[in-house]
Amino acid sequence: MKRSLVLAGGGMRVAWQAGVLKALEEADLEFTHVDGTSGGILNTAMMLSGQDADQMMKRWASVKVSQFSSPLPLRDYLRGPWNLPALSGPEAMVTKLFPSMGVDVDAIRKSKIPGTFNIANFTEKRSIAVSSKDVDPQLLAAGMSLPIFTAPLYRDGATWTDAAWIRDANITAALDHGAREIWLLWCVGNSPYWGKGPLEQYVHMIEMSATGGLLADFEQAKAAGREFVLHVIKPEHPLPLDPVFYLGRISASTLMSMGYRDAVAYLERSRPEGVRADYRCTAMTDGPVGVSWSERLSGHGFGLNLTVWLPLDDAVPGAVTGFLAKRRVKHLVPLADGSIVRTASSWEYRARARIDGDWVPVAIRREVPAGESIFDQLPRAEADIGTQHPNLRMGLCGRIRMLISLEPFGAHGLRQRIFAARDVLKMLRTARSG
Repeated sequence: MKRSLVLAGGGMRVAWQAGVLKALEEADLEFTHVDGTSGGILNTAMMLSGQDADQMMKRWASVKVSQFSSPLPLRDYLRGPWNLPALSGPEAMVTKLFPSMGVDVDAIRKSKIPGTFNIANFTEKRSIAVSSKDVDPQLLAAGMSLPIFTAPLYRDGATWTDAAWIRDANITAALDHGAREIWLLWCVGNSPYWGKGPLEQYVHMIEMSATGGLLADFEQAKAAGREFVLHVIKPEHPLPLDPVFYLGRISASTLMSMGYRDAVAYLERSRPEGVRADYRCTAMTDGPVGVSWSERLSGHGFGLNLTVWLPLDDAVPGAVTGFLAKRRVKHLVPLADGSIVRTASSWEYRARARIDGDWVPVAIRREVPAGESIFDQLPRAEADIGTQHPNLRMGLCGRIRMLISLEPFGAHGLRQRIFAARDVLKMLRTARSG
């Protein structure tokens, strides 16, 4: 069966897709065509350059935000905001980002797996699926140059830019390449929440355009009698917006660990017939309010880089995502099914990791005596990793990094974010459910 992989956009959130690709690779899924739009162009280019999921994750883990944009000439900024071509230029993507992410245009053109890159021709007001045999670095960068934020490419009498306003995932291109099964990786937000302020509403406009283009593709396929099986991997709740990433409040590694978690969950519940190709396939819910933080623990040949997600509502289960590092294991191992279990005397993270092809249970436990808080027990933890039981430690620098990493999630507006952080800190100091 011909199978297409469709990588939608989502700004810096597309780091999430690298974690999804790791789970798809473990499931031995192979694709006969790959399509990318907007930020999804980067992951598509990395795949067609010959990288596997581990290589992609390693590059994403070390990506530098500064590589995504270049300052414009000073004279452009001096013209004033109403005459500014954009906030930045695309040159850094070509000269810094693509080389650091292993994007090799020659390899893309020679790839045995055909690919398409959706780039908007603003002059003609249409999205064009550029074949992998015809791309060049400047066109790839143009496809990732979102209006207002990054200047477009001017070439051959046309203006080329990000296609997200027309479509953010090209189902038609997949069908044109003979796909009978389509796997769509969707990290564009799609919840009922309507935010306030220009940034959130700019993002909402992209969400509407992206979803509208996707539904138009579904309707077109249905009208033409082009049947296919659709699988959609998506987050349960919208991922954090780009400013959170740019400010260092969430990392590419955290996004990748979330992608792996979401993909494993979908693969284990998926059905051969897939999901219905309608507006519900990418729908998300507005998540609970809470606070996340990062923890780094190590000891006895093991290391754990964790992100802990603690909702304010005790009725909503907490979650843990992250990676396990093990001596003599070449790559970081992502965790799946991470959860928080709190009792009157302990605080425990439970998850599982795929090591040497087998699922291994992982538990990290801290005993919390009566009258003490979880903060008192941060320096040390006991772990069960398969049949091994290492003692793990978090150094002083790690504890400082943990406190600095505290970040509200699901909170809208400065007031709600402050209250979320305050309430979670109070919970960590005093409360344990029995």
